[in-house]
Amino acid sequence: MYATQAVTQLVPLAKELDENKVTPGVLGFIVFAVMASAVWLLMKSMNRHMGKVDFKETPEDGTKAPAAPVGDPTP
Repeated sequence: MYATQAVTQLVPLAKELDENKVTPGVLGFIVFAVMASAVWLLMKSMNRHMGKVDFKETPEDGTKAPAAPVGDPTP
């Protein structure tokens, strides 16, 4: 219901513009701004979560992990 009211209020504003010129308008800008802010928030959240990740594996007992073999292991 609110979306239809917003669209009906924006239609008279479009009449003031040149009818031969096509633009995305205010609604296009609002949609783009919302999508840009959502991407920015997702990137911020991803960076926060990636900062919490420990990339080095440690065994549960706390001792040093054995070194990985170098070269191509044969089965």
